[in-house]
Amino acid sequence: MEEIIGFLIAIIVGFTMGLLGGGGSILAVPIFIYILNIEAVIATGYSLFVVGAAALVGAYRYFREGLVNLKIALIFGAPSLVMVYLTRAYIVPALPDPFLTFELFVLTKNAAIVVFFAIVMLFSSTIMIRKGAKKPSEIPKTATAKTLNIPVLVINAILVGLIAGLVGAGGGFLIVPSLVFLARIPMKKAIATSLFIIAINSLLGFLGDWQNHDIDWRFLLPFTSFTIVGILLGTHFCKYIPSTKLKQFFGYMVLVIAFFILYREFIYVN
Repeated sequence: MEEIIGFLIAIIVGFTMGLLGGGGSILAVPIFIYILNIEAVIATGYSLFVVGAAALVGAYRYFREGLVNLKIALIFGAPSLVMVYLTRAYIVPALPDPFLTFELFVLTKNAAIVVFFAIVMLFSSTIMIRKGAKKPSEIPKTATAKTLNIPVLVINAILVGLIAGLVGAGGGFLIVPSLVFLARIPMKKAIATSLFIIAINSLLGFLGDWQNHDIDWRFLLPFTSFTIVGILLGTHFCKYIPSTKLKQFFGYMVLVIAFFILYREFIYVN
């Protein structure tokens, strides 16, 4: 029954990615951990594969519509994907377990990853809520070659790659704001370009993770298939729903999930 619920929610994960250009991992990781009872390190790796495969399908669909900005994707994607791979291949396996030890409290490696994931969610939800509240006139105008600050964009990409690798996320909830406010490309193109970057980041990050864990393909492939169905639906309906208001709603949902994760890790007693 839990797997059936998980597969149904997989469609929602993909649908969310298609609409927002990211956010799939924000839903996928908690599903893997709290519904399907998969340990955090494995769950973040599975999330990379699911989100990456679904994003690849969505990005192809947007690419055919001419919405993917390949120049920005290369500038942002190259440094971030290298960082994602290095993080999953070397940094995550090197994290100590237990991560921190106090007199009355022990923070395990799995718990530390989940808590960090929740903190990132709190940060990203604030960005999405604020951006959803902005009027169209307040959204940054498209950047020109002179206004595009490539060094700042690259530094941001490296940071996003590190965070994405640690929490098993494609990073769309961080990439989209970066593309809108730093690269200054229109929201629809930011969503499309984000999916392209997510696909490369996530799948390469998963390869870095693959060498350290055994993968349950009998579970992972069906879950991914349902997610792809969801992203096809999401990319279809994206053109009919205002992106800013949708992001504001999703931001509130992410905020609730983040507080739920912190509650489960620090307060809830099995």
